[in-house]
Amino acid sequence: MALSPVIPVLVIQDAAHARPIAEALVAGGLCVLEVTLRTGAALDVIREMSQVEGAVVGAGTVLNQDDLEASLEAGARFIVSPGLTEGLGRAAIASGVPFLPGIANAGDIMRGLDLGLDRFKFFPAVASGGIKALRALSAPFGRVRFCPTGGVDEASAAEWLALPFVACVGGSWLVPPVATDGRGPDVAEIRRRAAQAAALSGIA
Repeated sequence: MALSPVIPVLVIQDAAHARPIAEALVAGGLCVLEVTLRTGAALDVIREMSQVEGAVVGAGTVLNQDDLEASLEAGARFIVSPGLTEGLGRAAIASGVPFLPGIANAGDIMRGLDLGLDRFKFFPAVASGGIKALRALSAPFGRVRFCPTGGVDEASAAEWLALPFVACVGGSWLVPPVATDGRGPDVAEIRRRAAQAAALSGIA
């Protein structure tokens, strides 16, 4: 969470696109890459991206212990989950891998604290009430830090990052949809977006 203000949330359909996308993101200044397990190619994408120098590649949309084990086997260096269950939480902690579970309310946070966790993904950030909701949620939990994800975009990222309890944000705007004409990812555009995101900081 301390390596970059923005973590790209990546849904990649074709493992052949993995390295060019990762290289462009790293060249633009974003080294922490979350590959969501939402496609059949995701584990291969993690393997490919992990070969890119400077990339810190993790798995997102990890739902259970089987997902956790498959992600670690593929080379994931951190784990992100949309929610928090005791089973997944304990398995992730036992593995020693950095773990960022999703929370949306005070009960979620308290369950995480009971497990010894104090870093969480606020998800889905906008649908769960946005900045106003997270400000209220954070008040009783002074040592907790958050990564809002879900509805955060280029226009709103700096406003989220201005909150003292927000360490970084997750965003899906960094990689535009890949054209179907065979040209592959638009690496120049990805690098441009990554450079803009890497330069983001909170605004008062």
